[in-house]
Amino acid sequence: MPDKSLTCADCGNEYVFTEGEQEYYQERGFTEPKRCKACRDSRKRNREGGGGGGGYGGGPQRRY
Repeated sequence: MPDKSLTCADCGNEYVFTEGEQEYYQERGFTEPKRCKACRDSRKRNREGGGGGGGYGGGPQRRY
């Protein structure tokens, strides 16, 4: 299977989805990525550093 040229859903830039990446995704049952590596990394950073607190608002805990 040849490399594919895909368009990022976030930034609109084209990126290459290599043959090796396609095999990796196919082996694991993943769908094609919709975002380029830079946009995926950016979203991951925003999720990791964006709140904490166990998903309950991220504010300080009250201790009684």
